[in-house]
Amino acid sequence: MFSQPLLMASRSAKMRKAITAIPVTRRVVGRFVAGETLPEVVAITEGLLSEDLTVTIDNLGEDTLDVADAIATREAYVALLSRLADLGLGRRAEVSLKLSALGQSLPSGAEQVTLDNALAICQAAEKAGTTVTIDMEDHTTIDRTLGTVTELRRDFPWVGAVLQSMLLRTEADCRDLATAGSRIRLVKGAYLEPESVAFQDKKDVDLAYVRCLRTLMHSEAYPMPATHDLRMIEIGQQLAADAGRAKDSYEFQMLYGIRPAEQRQLSREGHTVRVYLPYGTDWYGYFMRRLAERPANVGFFLRALVSK
Repeated sequence: MFSQPLLMASRSAKMRKAITAIPVTRRVVGRFVAGETLPEVVAITEGLLSEDLTVTIDNLGEDTLDVADAIATREAYVALLSRLADLGLGRRAEVSLKLSALGQSLPSGAEQVTLDNALAICQAAEKAGTTVTIDMEDHTTIDRTLGTVTELRRDFPWVGAVLQSMLLRTEADCRDLATAGSRIRLVKGAYLEPESVAFQDKKDVDLAYVRCLRTLMHSEAYPMPATHDLRMIEIGQQLAADAGRAKDSYEFQMLYGIRPAEQRQLSREGHTVRVYLPYGTDWYGYFMRRLAERPANVGFFLRALVSK
């Protein structure tokens, strides 16, 4: 009921201005976003790592249309990775990148600018002893994103890719990418996509998720199922057992602020659990997609507004 309007609002400049102007919004955002500054996200990272969780950090931003902004995003990631290296956290804290924040949407020279910025971040990650995962955005960017992943993997084979089970093409992409050592984060998808390219019914999305997860678990790839759906987590555990996988040959991923008790329980059971930890001032689009994913998140936001 709420998902489609919220996903549309996530790309609306008018709605962005209205929502971000509400003072209480930033307090609510703190449930899902690890602050706006480097010291804030590092402090939360250290806290999560102390609980035997691992982390992937996203410097929030997307749809950058200015080269200077793309460079600023690159430098923010380089500074973050340098700090992780100084603290000796690189082994358990990696970063996630949205290529549209690095220049993929620029009106000219987008491909080279994006690749150069991503390469600089991968170099910093390698120096810090960690990895990078390239986030997937809406369906119009998939071919360019996978092309950039291919280029990055020439020098950095550990670069991770993301696939969205809601898209009709994903099962074929999954088979193509499920090669030895290939790090693949499998998500359901959080963008508003047309019927021509995506499943519209949740049941179909779930079934596609299971088919893709089975492909990954029975391959030589490194599967990273990212879901808060407890049934999908149980299926992932069973598929891993059926494939004879050791618990260190795959990992579960969940978003910061969602199902924290389940994250810690999985970790206590010996699974690697990676928390997707976003931070930064450009939190609006991310926040609206989190509201769209679960009615409970909308309720949490509305209760905060009326009790401010």
